Amino acid sequence: MSRQVFLYDPPERFVAGTVGLPGRRTFFLQASADGRTTSVALEKAQVEALAERIDELLDEVVRRSGGNTSVPAVAPPELSDSQPLQTPVEEEFRVGTMALAWDSDSERMIVEAQALVELEAESEEAFAEAEERLLRDDENGPPMLRVRLSGTMARAFAKRALEVVNAGRPPCPLCSLPLDPEGHVCPRQNGYRRSRV
Repeated sequence: MSRQVFLYDPPERFVAGTVGLPGRRTFFLQASADGRTTSVALEKAQVEALAERIDELLDEVVRRSGGNTSVPAVAPPELSDSQPLQTPVEEEFRVGTMALAWDSDSERMIVEAQALVELEAESEEAFAEAEERLLRDDENGPPMLRVRLSGTMARAFAKRALEVVNAGRPPCPLCSLPLDPEGHVCPRQNGYRRSRV
């Protein structure tokens, strides 16, 4: 079976968003252009890591160019996108591996999100070989979302993605675990709760 690649070069919209209530949210990357939309599910930590790495890579592009680039230092306010995900949100696949690259010729950020694949092997050598085959960009790999973004659009994506991640449950000031509306047993307090006086 040949690999299915959802290519957006460029997308009209590329955002991170969620479905569900805080504490039970499902995170998605969603790309859309020319009347088609692709949504892929991923973990909150993956969204956060992707946004941080995009910002780091763009900062490096600005630094290496000495400021002579079309990449803005911060996300332009006019590209702020606070709209919800386009509905219906239909998951194409769950993301396993992500990759980032900068194409300096076209000044485009390339974001790739590849479907999660479970590998089975009888030895570590066989596992390493299967993993290497999987990572190669061949025609029989798992489904992939590939998006090519301008530096400006990539900055706007990263800003929104971090806002989406931080819009969940607030962290406990002692242990940094999420606080539930029903209460929180903090491991730093060893389950001890002070009584109200």
